[in-house]
Amino acid sequence: MELWNWAPEHSDALRECIAKGLSYAEAARAINSRFNTAYSRNAALGRARRLGLGPEDRRQPSVPRKAAERHDVAESRASEVRKLALPWPVPVFKDLRPVKPAKLRCVEIEPRHLSLVELEQGDCRYPYGGEEEGEAITFCGHPRRAGSSYCTPHFHLSRDPVVPPERAVSTAPLWLVEMA
Repeated sequence: MELWNWAPEHSDALRECIAKGLSYAEAARAINSRFNTAYSRNAALGRARRLGLGPEDRRQPSVPRKAAERHDVAESRASEVRKLALPWPVPVFKDLRPVKPAKLRCVEIEPRHLSLVELEQGDCRYPYGGEEEGEAITFCGHPRRAGSSYCTPHFHLSRDPVVPPERAVSTAPLWLVEMA
């Protein structure tokens, strides 16, 4: 038997089982016992979908009464969880005014306003201008900090606006201990 090719009589039997309201597992068992085949529940489910037999074609599954009650309780709990989990808060975008980006500026230093061509190897590359259409972009041009593309004031402006305090030198005396 080829698993991917159902015989027409097997498909007809599946239609009958679905029409009777059997579950896909029960339908597979009924077809297997009738035709001496080895279809699984998933095979019956896949074939039913390919045949266009949907949930609207099925009646309630034939489940024992106690199992049906457990299923109803579990389903009601699952639906409560789904009701709580699904409604995501939707952001409200009306009445929002466009926010202009804050211009970062450094009052500690007056930029040299060098063009890209005028910059040399050790010059600060902090940009100025370019916000408006056609406005030229210039650069700070002061000597840059070691390990950075910016001078020290622009480095702190772009990384951490609050300059860290200098480390205080301890006045505690040091004791030298001789190791024996």
